[in-house]
Amino acid sequence: MGDMISELLAENLSEVESAVDEAVRRAAAVEIMPRWRQLAAHEITQKTGPHDLVTVADRGAEDHLTAALTALLPGSVVVGEEAVSADPSSYDALRGDVPVWIVDPIDGTRQFVRGEPGFCTLVALAHRGELLASWTYAAALDEMAVAVRGRGARLNGVPLHAGAPAPGADLKIAQSHPDFTTDEQKRSLLALRTEGIQARPCGSAGLEYLAIARGTLDAVAFNWELAWDHAAGMLLVEEAGGAHLTLTGEPFRITGGNAMPFTAARDEATARRVAGILAGG
Repeated sequence: MGDMISELLAENLSEVESAVDEAVRRAAAVEIMPRWRQLAAHEITQKTGPHDLVTVADRGAEDHLTAALTALLPGSVVVGEEAVSADPSSYDALRGDVPVWIVDPIDGTRQFVRGEPGFCTLVALAHRGELLASWTYAAALDEMAVAVRGRGARLNGVPLHAGAPAPGADLKIAQSHPDFTTDEQKRSLLALRTEGIQARPCGSAGLEYLAIARGTLDAVAFNWELAWDHAAGMLLVEEAGGAHLTLTGEPFRITGGNAMPFTAARDEATARRVAGILAGG
């Protein structure tokens, strides 16, 4: 199966990219955008609380993508946010031997519900814990970012290069809200409120990763590890020249078990600097 995936990407790369691109755009056109700024109250549901929302658009888009992506790669499975919410055991596929499509139908559902444009659809292809390709589509902004392992990252067809932060300038960091975590992780995140850092609350994780890849944000600091929020963006940042590290200085693993919080940044030096601050160094 691993050879099949490698061959699929190597020999039919443009076809795969095009097919996934079309599937993502189609899901957004059919299920998401017609409901943007048109949602009725009964079409919005709380999952675990007021900060964890799901809409009919989330569910419709994930169903659409599940059908399209598994048809594109027979034998593959989907680990999607809404499917895992219904059946948590389906998350275990990330640690299995079959190729996995990791899907967040609407990353930034709160922004979507408020009628703001800061949301996106995230798709990543992984096998045995390794990210192979990813798609980040901000439908309301008409932006599609694609990354393929070893082949770089592009935004609307233009190569992305994160670059390094300006020497001597404050680091611009988007971070998890410190209050929504454990006391230990809260202390780590609050350590970013220090001289030389401009920290702000994060929005859509996928769009924050895109901001790093395009060089308009220096780093993120997050305290949760759900793969659908991070997989697509992690590869995008890597292929744009960036890096990611957990609290113990190891790269983030989409299969879980990471030391929280973690960072992704425009370059390795920045990632190490932020990880050191989070670790109390």
